[in-house]
Amino acid sequence: MIKSIRLDERLIHGQVATKWSRVLGVNRIIVANDEAASNEVMQKSLMMAAPSTCKVAIVSVEKAVAFCNDPRAEALSILVIVSNPDDLLKIARETTGAEQVNVGNYGRIAPKRGTDTRHSYSPNLYAYDDEAATLREVIATGIPCNVQTIPDDAPQSLEKVLG
Repeated sequence: MIKSIRLDERLIHGQVATKWSRVLGVNRIIVANDEAASNEVMQKSLMMAAPSTCKVAIVSVEKAVAFCNDPRAEALSILVIVSNPDDLLKIARETTGAEQVNVGNYGRIAPKRGTDTRHSYSPNLYAYDDEAATLREVIATGIPCNVQTIPDDAPQSLEKVLG
């Protein structure tokens, strides 16, 4: 059912629309993001970037969990996209049947905390210590976790990337 839960701070963009949706063979994309769910301008721009081959829902994290846990979703092939580690952990813990967690892009444009800097774990993964700890909690769910920006890249174990 859930082919992948992807952490990507940009949510839907070209890599998701043209590559990931095709490679995963999904017919649904669920953007699980409280801000986007309540912001009509964000919704419109995300829908413009969405692939025409999939139905897309932009919903709160709570609604995404409910949708994924609905028995009717079992017949679907779903890509869930979140924009931060906390939402990733919630989706990973509160849904069942996810085949993988994919960390794509995080930390470059995510909100900053004063003068603190994020640690670079890979060219597209930057995290504060508490965010890295949250990612380790995601690993602890038992769902296979990798870091892979695009399908052409070799996947790396998130556990190894975090060290």
